[in-house]
Amino acid sequence: MNTGSGEPDEAAVTPDPAKTEAETDRARDRRGLGSRAPAFVRSRRVLHLSWQAGIFVVGLAVVIAGVVMLVFPGPGWVVIFGGMAIWATEFVWAQLVLRWTKRKVTGMAQRALDPRVRRRNVVLTVIGLVIAAVLAGVYVWKFGLAAPWDIPRR
Repeated sequence: MNTGSGEPDEAAVTPDPAKTEAETDRARDRRGLGSRAPAFVRSRRVLHLSWQAGIFVVGLAVVIAGVVMLVFPGPGWVVIFGGMAIWATEFVWAQLVLRWTKRKVTGMAQRALDPRVRRRNVVLTVIGLVIAAVLAGVYVWKFGLAAPWDIPRR
């Protein structure tokens, strides 16, 4: 009788699928942590440190540009996450932060697709638009179409 093992009188052991899947997820999370610098750069300490310093400076410049874009027009959060991705090519802490962020964003996206949450968001948007329309109507009724800075003080 073939039991799937190489030894006679030994039964084959089938792995627990849940445990195997969890181990695969953990291995996937561990895979890729660390420097992605070329091997010749990693083999020389001074070259590797200067490589990391360069990656840090470039990532910092991109993150600062993203922060500026939060105040001024531009895709601020996208640029900040781009800077984090640049850092993640070299630093484990940035890789872990980026993975945590991806998990949270994915969870929020799934929650936003929930029909009850979507219905609540639509209701809140309609209420906000009605309030804004009423306030605009009161302003136009009281002051006309004059700009706020053109209204004489009483």
